[in-house]
Amino acid sequence: MRYDAFVQRITDAVVAGPGETPSEVRRAVLARAARLAGARAGAPAPAPFGAYVDKVAQHAYKVTDEDVAALQAAGNSDDAVFEVTAAAALGAALARLERGMAALRGEEPD
Repeated sequence: MRYDAFVQRITDAVVAGPGETPSEVRRAVLARAARLAGARAGAPAPAPFGAYVDKVAQHAYKVTDEDVAALQAAGNSDDAVFEVTAAAALGAALARLERGMAALRGEEPD
């Protein structure tokens, strides 16, 4: 794909860059969001992020202050919530990009 290097750089920055949440958590969140958005792989997001990641990946416009407050009440900092949100949004976006590129190639969705 034309943007492979860019996609790799942004993915590395989001999942492997410095952060409050462990890289493994961000990687799992990205994979879960990608699966929900149409990719083939992705296990459930780690607790307590499961339902939140699902909402970000499928219906981001429905995320509320209460969703964020619930994650904060579970002991997550603003930075952790941001990192998980960024990973979920990126996973969903990359899956949608791949599905769109497949459609342009005339491939049937899985």
